[in-house]
Amino acid sequence: MPNKTIRVSKDIKETRQIAKIFLKEILKNRNMQKGAIVVGLSGDLGSGKTAFVQSVAKHLNIKNKINSPTFVIIKKYIIKKTKDYNFLFHLDAYRLKNEKELSHLGWEEIIKEKGNLVFIEWPENVQKIIPKDSFYVYFSHQKNGSRKLEFR
Repeated sequence: MPNKTIRVSKDIKETRQIAKIFLKEILKNRNMQKGAIVVGLSGDLGSGKTAFVQSVAKHLNIKNKINSPTFVIIKKYIIKKTKDYNFLFHLDAYRLKNEKELSHLGWEEIIKEKGNLVFIEWPENVQKIIPKDSFYVYFSHQKNGSRKLEFR
């Protein structure tokens, strides 16, 4: 799906399907990754970033309730469904002023571990330390209430 693909979701059911396809695609690239698979999620408030991570977590069989980590910055969930991945990290860089703040939270250790899947909201706030081989999803509101998801 990456390589600039656009999908439109009119509801959470469609978002779940899109997330499932995306997850399959990025997991195929596991052998090409040096460390964690990192996915940057960009878009306005309420555009679907957290709902997308919730959908990914559901497909990974994570039973925990997935909420936005805006105030705690980072949340870690155990992945039991696959032998190749151990943890899903959900980060929110909205309140971070720079890359240094993310480094203090153990960013380097998180991204060097091949068994980690990392989804970071507002990656543009810490762009300098996002790995070059990361995936990106850009979310935007559409006039009819649907969401446009652009994958790169």
